Amino acid sequence: MFFYFKKLIQSVCQKDVYLDHASTTPIDNRVLSVMNNVIKNTYGNQGGMYPLAIATKKIISDARRNIGVLIGATVDQVLFTRGGTESNNIALLGVVEHFKKNNPNIIPHIITSLIEHDSILEICGHLEHLKQAEVSYIPCDQNGIIDISELKKALRPNTILVTVMYANNEIGTIQPIRDITKLVRWYKKQLKENNTAIIDTAYPLVHTDAIQAVNYCDINILRLGVDMMTLSGSKIYGPKSVGALFIKNKAFINPVMFGGGQEFGLRSGTEDSAMIAGFEKALQISQEQKQVESTRLTILRDELIDELLKDSRITVNGSKEHRLPNNINITVKDFSGESLVIRLAATGFAVSSKSACQSDSDEESHVIAALRAAQGISSKSEEGSLRITFGRSTTRKDVRNFIKAFTKITK
Repeated sequence: MFFYFKKLIQSVCQKDVYLDHASTTPIDNRVLSVMNNVIKNTYGNQGGMYPLAIATKKIISDARRNIGVLIGATVDQVLFTRGGTESNNIALLGVVEHFKKNNPNIIPHIITSLIEHDSILEICGHLEHLKQAEVSYIPCDQNGIIDISELKKALRPNTILVTVMYANNEIGTIQPIRDITKLVRWYKKQLKENNTAIIDTAYPLVHTDAIQAVNYCDINILRLGVDMMTLSGSKIYGPKSVGALFIKNKAFINPVMFGGGQEFGLRSGTEDSAMIAGFEKALQISQEQKQVESTRLTILRDELIDELLKDSRITVNGSKEHRLPNNINITVKDFSGESLVIRLAATGFAVSSKSACQSDSDEESHVIAALRAAQGISSKSEEGSLRITFGRSTTRKDVRNFIKAFTKITK
């Protein structure tokens, strides 16, 4: 292994082939240009009454309106945040806080999946620990798709929220969000018709973390049928410290941050006009390029998967049919994910072994663990996973060179 560390140090000055776009994306030059212009010329606080402040307010309001158009929402349904994790916290904690305030004698129930991002699972764990909510965790099948029948069984009269990730950040599987929202609408109708509702029949609300899905999937909230949706700039070639939360009806969410009452009173703190303008531009570009990039990357993805599967030691994790165009996640017999990451880095390829948010942890990925459980593998495997995620800069030459390097390493 020392040889690979030595090679890794030598490769620092080399230009890597970046194949870790699920972790974060490089900022688009067009986005950077918009941000630089705002930083230089429209840096006021929108709360002021002078021309510079009014110009800043217009930047933010225009971005809110344009983002609303892109996702099918109105201007008062788009809340700007500091990123996906903050959006998820506001969504879950805000809904629970509102419900508890109005229903102090009822313990709310939340449904989520075992393969959610940590920013969902840790919030749920926190609420359970404080006895502020009960949580049901829905398993996935062998392809990494959640079991809708299990979700149906988990619904209760006190269920206030269903939160399921649109596309998984590790294995790239795309969840049937439309089917989930359809099921929830049916359930609410049954409660109403049978007169068995014990809480407001607007519940349960449906939230989806759509951060990984934005570049490749339909994010129109009217077609998806969701009540809340999380977006982030860091995965769409935009700035990292900005995100948005679509909220269909703000009457069902309370603030969890306090201060100046910005963002409709739900997210206090001075808005960063440059970040917001950059986020809007990045989202616009992603939607314009969605179809072309999805087609191009699907071809490259399938070529790489076909080459990898020529090695009988390799297993692809997650569904091939319901999968993001840019995501390949594999397990290689007799190799840990971390060792492959180090060896590939030494040859100039930047990949990852699991979610970037878990990279400092020695624990097995909870997503891969859930997949193995669905496959009947109960014990922790010594073999981790390797995640390769393409982006706009990825070429067929990159894929071919990756195959050569990977084959040499695994021999």
